[in-house]
Amino acid sequence: MNFEEFILYARENKASDIHMTVGAPTVFRINGDLVRLNEMSEEVVNRTILSMLSAEQEKKLTEGDDIDFTFELSNGARQRVNVYHQNGKLAATIRLLNQTVPTIEELNFPPILSELAKKRRGLVLVTGPTGSGKTTTLSAMINYINKNRPCHILTIEDPIEYKYTPDIATIHQREIGKDVPNFNYALRSALREDPDVILIGEMRDFETISLAITAAETGHLVLATLHTTGAAQTIERIIGACPSEIQEQVRTQLASIIEGVISQVLIPTKDGSSRAAALEILLGTDAIRNLIRTNKVHQIPSAMQQGMRQGMCSLNDNLAALVKRDRITKQSALDFCTDKEDLLRLIGAAY
Repeated sequence: MNFEEFILYARENKASDIHMTVGAPTVFRINGDLVRLNEMSEEVVNRTILSMLSAEQEKKLTEGDDIDFTFELSNGARQRVNVYHQNGKLAATIRLLNQTVPTIEELNFPPILSELAKKRRGLVLVTGPTGSGKTTTLSAMINYINKNRPCHILTIEDPIEYKYTPDIATIHQREIGKDVPNFNYALRSALREDPDVILIGEMRDFETISLAITAAETGHLVLATLHTTGAAQTIERIIGACPSEIQEQVRTQLASIIEGVISQVLIPTKDGSSRAAALEILLGTDAIRNLIRTNKVHQIPSAMQQGMRQGMCSLNDNLAALVKRDRITKQSALDFCTDKEDLLRLIGAAY
């Protein structure tokens, strides 16, 4: 089969990622698990990887750079690709992107995500490990805004994963390395481009975090991702990424702009056919803002329990709910939980 047929074969088998390495078996990730295929020859893998690159990208690769890009099949299906060297040989990771932008309802997410998407200003963060569906969650929120608010949405992504069709919103999507050199440049430019909503693909460093905070402070709704686990850890990560001499100032700024933190993991469903997202949701209530401002982040989990009526929930709360709805197994929940005794209490003896 040719390369396009190979990608279609992966999609038919519900793979989310493909790992190709010269001299090793090709691997699909299906519902979170790695599945090995028959080993291809080194020549075939090498030729396949290089066939995805332009002459300029191939030149950069030979100079030692990793290459990130997206490409489309003839049917419009899009893939995100990272090409790199390991042990002196070529390797590539291919993420198979969804072809349609999901809705919040289709993802079975609680209504509070729609409420966060309605915010006119402030900072909303979606966090979790690599491959936990952060970009998909953000895309559903952007989709909601696009259908419900006549505004200007500006996305800054590396690379662009979902392509949006403007509904009642105006949408501009900027890709790092293609439209702008880096996140920091794009964010500085964004403030001159009259956006109402700014999506930041990833807050990677202090400068990106600082610019995102500034954007939220100046009346924009900023949606962004972070590679953190847990809502409280996300707050600590943002403050800890800043120089010590300004951390007190950042606490005050963050307390004033935070609207929500959605921390998520993907867990295999009970029937093994897909994965379910388990969410931890923190909201920027007065109580939460005060804990951030006064450097009492360790008390956030307790405050979240008290804020359940407002839409907050811990990861364990959501895991227990998924077990009770028969979406995931009790063992899977225990594998991903933050506190096993607490989870068992929430699930109850009947399960």
